[in-house]
Amino acid sequence: MTLDWQGAAQSVIHHPLFGIGITLGAYQVVLAGYEKTRWTFLQPVLLSMLLLIGVLTFCGISYDEYRQSTQILGTLLGPATVALAVPLFLNLRRIRQLFWPVLTTLVVGGVFATGLCLALGTWFGTDHMILMTMAPKSVTSPIAMLVAQQIGGVAALAAVFVLITGVIGGIFGPALLNRVGVRHAAARGMALGLTAHAVGTSVALQESEETGAFAALAMSLMGVGTAVFLPLAVSLSV
Repeated sequence: MTLDWQGAAQSVIHHPLFGIGITLGAYQVVLAGYEKTRWTFLQPVLLSMLLLIGVLTFCGISYDEYRQSTQILGTLLGPATVALAVPLFLNLRRIRQLFWPVLTTLVVGGVFATGLCLALGTWFGTDHMILMTMAPKSVTSPIAMLVAQQIGGVAALAAVFVLITGVIGGIFGPALLNRVGVRHAAARGMALGLTAHAVGTSVALQESEETGAFAALAMSLMGVGTAVFLPLAVSLSV
């Protein structure tokens, strides 16, 4: 009977859908806790990741097996990103009204976010390869990995820096904006989207539709600007 129970448990654990189930389950559990308590450090992306790692370790599931069983989630990432165009469309009139402030914020914020990262890294004596890996940290992972590889960084490590940046921005961003008195929905959305990409956009969407729309706009434009101008800037500086 024990052997049958163990065999059944192993069949469930190694089922192709088990990885998807525990991924969605971990996120929903943490999200429910966050929505109930609104504690800043119950950041859904961070804690669901830690919970998922614990479950995978306990069940003895390798990363390769987990990644293979959750490939469909990566495929759905594209349509989910495109779906961010919905709040953009709904707030298109508002975005047109604030065109010049948005453009100014994008240029100043984008240059500052990337430039400060490189300046601090150089000051602390960081290796050039690590600097090039950290430079695109404020954009979504697919763009950051591609750009990092183009300018001499490590694509896989760039994804880690992107995750860290997004989680930190999602945790401390809203509180910091409150502390300095930023209440305007568009300004909050631009700040979160520029600095914390997808994680910041998800936090902005929880505040309001307008905040989420400007965060999605900032994230998209920041990604395009980084992909176009960062490799160009690096090539000119060499």
